[in-house]
Amino acid sequence: MSEKRTTARAFHDAVGVEDWRVLFSGAHAYFHVGSFAEAARFVAAIAEVAEVVGHFPDVDVRPEGVTVRTASGEYGALSHRDVELARQISAEARKLGNPPGIRHRR
Repeated sequence: MSEKRTTARAFHDAVGVEDWRVLFSGAHAYFHVGSFAEAARFVAAIAEVAEVVGHFPDVDVRPEGVTVRTASGEYGALSHRDVELARQISAEARKLGNPPGIRHRR
């Protein structure tokens, strides 16, 4: 990875990433949706943001929610691009009315 890494603390201290949690494998967030169609619209918005930032997350789509993970290197290393991507994904979630939340297993 050629870009400068950021720490978990710096990630959490960044403005606009309150929905995200840094775990071993990167920064993660879960967003509630009302249907699979809403999830698809949200994923389309994530794709547009990712293209602009030039950094692409892992996305898990379910009818009740979307889980997103971003990392910039091995073992969940983070960079400024992860912070910017997380910030913009959270902004898109708010625009679409997809609140962050804890994922509940069925």
